Amino acid sequence: MEGKEPVWMTELEKIEAKANGLKFFDITDTPSLGSFAHMRAQSAPVYPPPSAHKQVTKVIETLSTAGPRTNLEKFSSYRTRYYRSETGRQSQQWLLSKIQQVTKESASPELQSLITIEEFQHSWGQNSIIARINGSSSTDERVVILGAHQDSANLWPFLAAPGADDDGSGTVTILESYRALLASDFRPQRPVEFHWYSAEEGGLLGSQAIAQSYEAQGLEVYAMSQYDMTAWVKQGTREEIGVIVDYVDNTLTDYNKQLIDAYLDVPYVETKCGYACSDHAPWSKAGYPSIFTIEASFENSNHANIHTSNDRIDVSSEFSFEHMLEFSKLAVAFAIELGGV
Repeated sequence: MEGKEPVWMTELEKIEAKANGLKFFDITDTPSLGSFAHMRAQSAPVYPPPSAHKQVTKVIETLSTAGPRTNLEKFSSYRTRYYRSETGRQSQQWLLSKIQQVTKESASPELQSLITIEEFQHSWGQNSIIARINGSSSTDERVVILGAHQDSANLWPFLAAPGADDDGSGTVTILESYRALLASDFRPQRPVEFHWYSAEEGGLLGSQAIAQSYEAQGLEVYAMSQYDMTAWVKQGTREEIGVIVDYVDNTLTDYNKQLIDAYLDVPYVETKCGYACSDHAPWSKAGYPSIFTIEASFENSNHANIHTSNDRIDVSSEFSFEHMLEFSKLAVAFAIELGGV
């Protein structure tokens, strides 16, 4: 838990802590994460104003709600994607096969030669997935990362957790952006990676493991953006993009606002989680610039249904694929503007 000394917990104690509303990192496997963060903070990146309007707009025009709907219908049909469950492993394998299929069908043979798709192995069985488009620059290997978490959880893991919004929505949102970028023959200068994290609901386990690995390898991250819950528009509220402003990199957050103003059809609202609430947090802990964008202001997000059996596509008209499309636009803009073309 933030601001507390680490304590040992059993898996059951973790489940009970989450059910009681306690917020925590599970640092069992990543005790050294952030060891070099103080050194990295001395060389914070500078982000030039958005300038690739023509390229971004061209790709945005090819985005669709059809693919995300079909993919999310399948992805949320698993009884649960809990990271220690058999269906959690099966859903991850389906997602991997879908990413591979999208790559094969959307990217030219030449572009496919620049792409790697890997499972980041975890001991609990549900692996994280990293799709990387290698950059053309021989002098700038700083990575641009777009992330979402693939697992779901009921407050009590033995119950159903379709996880349509949390975070099936973010998962298929960035997958649609990935598809559209490949179809446009996107050739970035910097490497651009799409991450689908395992075990976010278990205490940010998957993203912590990957961030620690990058830190240990001495890899540099230019910018990281997390997409966790992108579908909900609460009845009676204005449609808007929630820009988290606590526990994030302020400079990159301001840049994200510029992208929203330039490329999206709905405005943003500043909001706070009140804690390091998604997979951007391990990257921040490691000293990398990271941000988090959510479906609405935190108080208007989908609190009633997440972590229950009601987190489904069909639970309410408030679940919106058109709203998700705005986040796919944002992910495209983030990849092109920061990846370089």
